Amino acid sequence: MLDFLNQRSIKFDSRMYSQLLQECRDMKSLAMGRKVHAHMIKNEVKPESYVGNRLLDMYFKCGSVVDARKVFEKMQARDVVAWTTMIAGYFRCASVEFARQIFDEMPQRDVVSWNAMISGYAHHGQGREVLQLFRQMQRMGFKPDLYTFTSVLMGCAVLANHLQGNQVHGIIIRLGAEFSVSVANSLIDMYAKCWSVEDARQVFDKMPVQDVFSWTIMIAGYVKCGDIENARILFYKMPEEYEVAWNAMIAGYSQHGQNEDAVELFREMYQEGLKLDSFTYASVLSACANLADLEHGKQIHAYIIRTELEPKVSVENALVSLYAKCGKIDNAHIIFDKMSERDVVSWNAIVTGYVNQGSLEDARQLFDKMPERNSLSWTSMIAGYAHYGHGELASKLFCQMRLGDIKPDHFTFAGILSACASLAALEHGKQVHAQLIQIGFESSVSAANSLVTMYARCGVIEDACQVFDNMPELDLISWNAMIAGFAQHGHGKEALTLFEQMVWTGLKPDRITFLSVLSACSHSGFVDEGRNYFDSMSRVHCISPGADHYARMIDLLGRSGYLDEAENLINNMPFEPDVGVWEALLGACRIHGNIKLGIRAAECLLNLEPQHDATYVLLSNMFATAGRWNDAAKVRKAMKDKGIKKEPGCSWIQVKSRVHVFLAEDASHPQALEIYATLDRLYAQMKKEGYVPDTDFVLHDVDDEQKEHVLSNHSEKLAIAFGLMSTPPTTTIRIIKNLRVCGDCHTAIKFISKIVEREIVVRDANRFHHFKDGLCSCGDYW
Repeated sequence: MLDFLNQRSIKFDSRMYSQLLQECRDMKSLAMGRKVHAHMIKNEVKPESYVGNRLLDMYFKCGSVVDARKVFEKMQARDVVAWTTMIAGYFRCASVEFARQIFDEMPQRDVVSWNAMISGYAHHGQGREVLQLFRQMQRMGFKPDLYTFTSVLMGCAVLANHLQGNQVHGIIIRLGAEFSVSVANSLIDMYAKCWSVEDARQVFDKMPVQDVFSWTIMIAGYVKCGDIENARILFYKMPEEYEVAWNAMIAGYSQHGQNEDAVELFREMYQEGLKLDSFTYASVLSACANLADLEHGKQIHAYIIRTELEPKVSVENALVSLYAKCGKIDNAHIIFDKMSERDVVSWNAIVTGYVNQGSLEDARQLFDKMPERNSLSWTSMIAGYAHYGHGELASKLFCQMRLGDIKPDHFTFAGILSACASLAALEHGKQVHAQLIQIGFESSVSAANSLVTMYARCGVIEDACQVFDNMPELDLISWNAMIAGFAQHGHGKEALTLFEQMVWTGLKPDRITFLSVLSACSHSGFVDEGRNYFDSMSRVHCISPGADHYARMIDLLGRSGYLDEAENLINNMPFEPDVGVWEALLGACRIHGNIKLGIRAAECLLNLEPQHDATYVLLSNMFATAGRWNDAAKVRKAMKDKGIKKEPGCSWIQVKSRVHVFLAEDASHPQALEIYATLDRLYAQMKKEGYVPDTDFVLHDVDDEQKEHVLSNHSEKLAIAFGLMSTPPTTTIRIIKNLRVCGDCHTAIKFISKIVEREIVVRDANRFHHFKDGLCSCGDYW
């Protein structure tokens, strides 16, 4: 082209310059375009009329807004095409405000300029502006054409505004444009995105001719609305095999959990010889990842390597997710490292992969290296920290996220509320609840479910009930969360009543539901009800009880003294009992002093898990309770010889956003002297009220005075004393303990609640205890 420009013998005219500028535009060669422009200036060709418009178009499509603007400003006579080219160019460069400025300055407009403006708004997701401009266009007497309608319908789809879309449909019918294929396709797309797939199907069925887009949009519409069956029926009615429709169907199967169907349809597509592209690969690899089907995933990966010179980012992202979800995180990282281009999805895939396998340090290192993050990036890390018991790190990360520009979504709130629940950080949970309402996610089912769990696990079952009762929509997780909350707090009747209400609504319970129901029966001593619900699992609800359900049932029977029935149930299990089952039986034997059966349970436990510290502790405690101190000492010696350490009992309390942790006989707290002085005063008052230390809970062969001293310094008593010192009168004291609260502490806390006239809530390893006016919500059955 340079040689051509330098030939002096050739006399250039406007037509030749126009052709050269078009070639520069098509090649996206800004440098060459500038040379052609320089040649025009040298030859004193003014950028008027269609040559000037070509010049504007070339500069915009080559990405030089500044050059285009300079040309436009120097044009002495600008026609409507020049103005419209500027509008379209600004929209192409995402300069929406400048596009509107040019439009408002236009001395005259035609339908094309209105269309450019409406289309630009539609493609930038500004649906309200689309509708406002469309109404203004009609008021000024301009008649919309087919292109206008496709853009306006896109604006309605962006807003998911069914009412406005219906009104536009009426105008289309009145003007006789409904039989245009492009307009009909836009109508189908609009109705589908407004969740009105029936209206979309009516438009589809009335079309005289349907093209590939008609079939694909209609199938995708069914997929979006979750109607996979009708999508499948329509798919197999297609007159021709459209690759894009196959892709839509494979993606639909994958998105809606029908992953086997997605893989099978991919196989059919391959056998039919249809063209496979990046959309096909990304969807089928996602299905393989969801199935953890590494074998098929590797076969598809090998085919991609053989046939694709350079896979697109979307395919490489799907491969990273595939290997990560199949537990091959090293392979996932190799693919990630080899990617020539990475987007935020790539980073999220590898970070989430490390999170899901519990490698939080590796995940955090990658997270900190991310060049950009979106809501999912933050949510993955926050949820990972919460899931693996690092609630404080989850809280810190959430605070860091809120300081930035990223807006949390309902999944983020679910993750941070889970962290608050694990920490029993009620005040922080309330703050998150307030933020959730402020941002507008109070109607989110997943966020509300997390709120129910958070309030229940923080000991405020009343607030959990309020959230549950105000939810506009309930799913199975909602019911399970509330039933579990009632069970944890010992409200057995309320839990079972709620279960019956759920079944009455037609919602089918799952195995999680029955775990909570059996826990409710166990904590409340509802033996007959527990038997009936356990039996109904397989007989009525077609759910085979798992080992965890048997463990709950053994716990219920054992706590209630039905040890023979519990043993018989174990002997008749359809599979080998696991650690949870034998641990439940051993715990019951300790309560009821059945040493013979307890020894059998302990032996079975140690065969399954020789290093399990709880087995030795329960066995030792059982011997000590029976006065068999030599046997208890032998068990403790065996623990020492095998290097097994007992998990120390600890309790913690949150005061003014700070968590204070206490061990038994702890003297490390800065206010230890005050804490012990407070305890001494409380003990003096308690004894006046009739409290007698229950030394049976000191499992060492020492004198009674030493036993009393040991009991007085249990971690939960220290935490309560600190709470009384550090909070205003009438404030509820909330304590968490990592182990089961002992019988003496249970009695002592009842006395304390009466003396100080405060409610004291204790969450131990098994359940909640609400102490008030000298009584406990458990009714002394736990």
